[in-house]
Amino acid sequence: MSGGTGIVPPWPRTRTRTRTRTRRRSGVLDGRVAVVTGAARGVGELLARKLSARGVKVALVGLEPEELKRVAARLHADCDLWHADVTDDEAMARVAREVKERFGRIDIVVANAGVATGGPFVDSDPDAWRRVVEVNLIGSAVTARTFLPMLRESRGYLLQIASLAALAPAPMMTAYCASKSGVEAFAHSLRTEVAHEGVGVGIGYLSWTDTDMVRGADRDEVMRELRERLPWPANRTYPLGPAVDRLVEGIERRSPHVYGQGWLRSLQAVRGCLPGLIALAGRREMRQFGPRLAGLRRGLVGAGGEADEQERAGGAGRTRGTGGTGGR
Repeated sequence: MSGGTGIVPPWPRTRTRTRTRTRRRSGVLDGRVAVVTGAARGVGELLARKLSARGVKVALVGLEPEELKRVAARLHADCDLWHADVTDDEAMARVAREVKERFGRIDIVVANAGVATGGPFVDSDPDAWRRVVEVNLIGSAVTARTFLPMLRESRGYLLQIASLAALAPAPMMTAYCASKSGVEAFAHSLRTEVAHEGVGVGIGYLSWTDTDMVRGADRDEVMRELRERLPWPANRTYPLGPAVDRLVEGIERRSPHVYGQGWLRSLQAVRGCLPGLIALAGRREMRQFGPRLAGLRRGLVGAGGEADEQERAGGAGRTRGTGGTGGR
């Protein structure tokens, strides 16, 4: 089915696990429209596929048109794609208008687009450091601002993807931790502002998950070793599928907090103690690994980071329709 609003039943609010399974079987998401940023790969790609399998019409937003076409070809329900930089206010405003025109409504927005860089702050590339904050924090705010009018109309749901980095900021990840802590605080603030209008706001927390970003970071031997020396269970890389399943369930339930790995929930109770504990352990690790840090890559990590760097080198701020009547 393409275009038009269709008849979409009210969104159930009950959040118990048993009722969630029932709603999933009865198709609570069927016919709804979701916007997923950073949809070309990783969490965004698989989330789009799993939402589509539940009957959701998906608007894919990202910087890699060919990858977005590949993702769109694997979706089950109606979809379209838009090529845009989430940090560009004008481009994202055009995307929001075109998605509304294409599908008639917007019920779900997932602010997933993100990039990362690693290494000591004092030696960091200022442009890469700034870009991480721009994409992860400013880009999330731009996404929320442009789509909130549509979510008010549908009494919809915004899911902001955060990270373990928001709960337990770690050394060698200053830009990423700062940006993910920022989007967590942003989503908490926004939730209270829009709740009376029927809009739900959730935060998705993920630990190290098997994506291009994590694999890209692991190409640096020192970064990989430092991660592997973290205390269990934070030292593992977790499969992508179960984490995204939890995100989909959170969307179905309009959850305020969604944990891609179940153990992350327990950190909420002790998060105030974590910076001190991390500082004690991290001081020892930094002394040991200090001599090996000079050769770390200073740019953005992973295929998505490379795509972002190439986009900026070639001129960003574009929206370009590549399917149907919409744009990316």
